[in-house]
Amino acid sequence: MRMSLAQRVLLTWLFTLLFLIMLVLKLDEKAPWNWFLIFIPVWIFDTILVVMLIVKMAGRCKSGFDPRNGSQNIKKKAWYLIAMLLKLTFCLALCAKLQRFTTMKLAYVFIPLWALLIGGMVELGYNIFYVRRD
Repeated sequence: MRMSLAQRVLLTWLFTLLFLIMLVLKLDEKAPWNWFLIFIPVWIFDTILVVMLIVKMAGRCKSGFDPRNGSQNIKKKAWYLIAMLLKLTFCLALCAKLQRFTTMKLAYVFIPLWALLIGGMVELGYNIFYVRRD
């Protein structure tokens, strides 16, 4: 079952709105919730995306799959999976830092985010300057 573009946009906005409402309540000190609870909408949305990526990648393993132009596609999906895991790592480290579970320096918390941004810039540069060989 595939989601239409409107359903994907609605789902994204719903989870973003829920996260922002919970974040504002936490920052206004109206809700004494744990930081891990505040990030639950982000993790639910990321989990949905990771499951969808894994299902699409596993679909290549079924019999009768046509592998034409598949190497680029699987590399792109693998990068998306790594990017999602880096984002998840950043969110977990940030929550642990904000909840004071760890005394890690803030610079170390941002390492996964920096790796994600550098990887995104490399992918953008590759997509812009890549010359197709015919």
